[in-house]
Amino acid sequence: MTTCASWTPAWRLLTGSHVPDLARRRALVTGASGFLGGHVVPLLLEGGWQVSALARTDQAAQVVTTLGAEPLHGDLDRPESVIEAFGSSGSTVLVNLASLGFGHASSIVSAAEQAGLQRAVFISTTGIFTSLNAESKAVRIDAERQIQKSVLSWTLIRPTMIYGTDRDRNMWRLLQLLRRVPIVPAPGGGRHLQQPVHVADLADAIVSAIDVTAAVGRAYDVAGPEAISFRRVVKEAGLALGRRAAVLPVPAAPLLAVLRRLEAAGRRGPLKAEQVERMLEDKVFDIGSARRDLGYRPRSFQEGIAAEAAQR
Repeated sequence: MTTCASWTPAWRLLTGSHVPDLARRRALVTGASGFLGGHVVPLLLEGGWQVSALARTDQAAQVVTTLGAEPLHGDLDRPESVIEAFGSSGSTVLVNLASLGFGHASSIVSAAEQAGLQRAVFISTTGIFTSLNAESKAVRIDAERQIQKSVLSWTLIRPTMIYGTDRDRNMWRLLQLLRRVPIVPAPGGGRHLQQPVHVADLADAIVSAIDVTAAVGRAYDVAGPEAISFRRVVKEAGLALGRRAAVLPVPAAPLLAVLRRLEAAGRRGPLKAEQVERMLEDKVFDIGSARRDLGYRPRSFQEGIAAEAAQR
């Protein structure tokens, strides 16, 4: 899960936290077959949990079986199947990795309440703080409200941009680009800040949160240890590949105009206009409460991107 030999999962280090009865350590995971699930499920198993995982397809069921979890067939688009799966799981804890951006929060919360789940950790996103009028923003904010007013002992984890292996949709693409060319176009000159979080660090925070009494009824922003500019992201990614890399400033206004015209015509450009607009926002978050309550100790971006670049 990490290249740092001295790294220890935070759930092993926490003191003064509430640990459920080992005989009842049964967790139900949604989104287990995804990128993040591939890191969370093994950590749960290592922590002594019996894990069931919601699986919509046979392919997803095979993935979670390979991870060591018991697949339970259920489709978030079919609330009755979710209720049945949750009820049959025998779990006391829900770890919801499935996106809250598709309007499923109501059925997930309802199924968890009906199944008598005592504890629930939900993955949201720091994207709810964007100043942009993103389509999914209102859906995600409403999802958080539904979770917060539920009878569940809930915790919300809000990660920033996640990276860390060839399954991420962000830094892996950047690394592949830099393997071909050493210059990356950047709207706004790459001056704006971001705080990427390594997937293994995020998984550790999620599993740690389950057993921490102080985390009940709280939301945590989970990000890297420092905010860095996109220029530095490109530089560090290049160094991880053993080459110099630089940013080529691109005027944002004309680029956005072209992309919006393409989208209005139903055509697809190399980026979405919204993606470019997000690059023009500073995305900086305070992780102090996650450090304090969850024992969160994120690795530096330099360390994380070096490990990712070493993968083939």
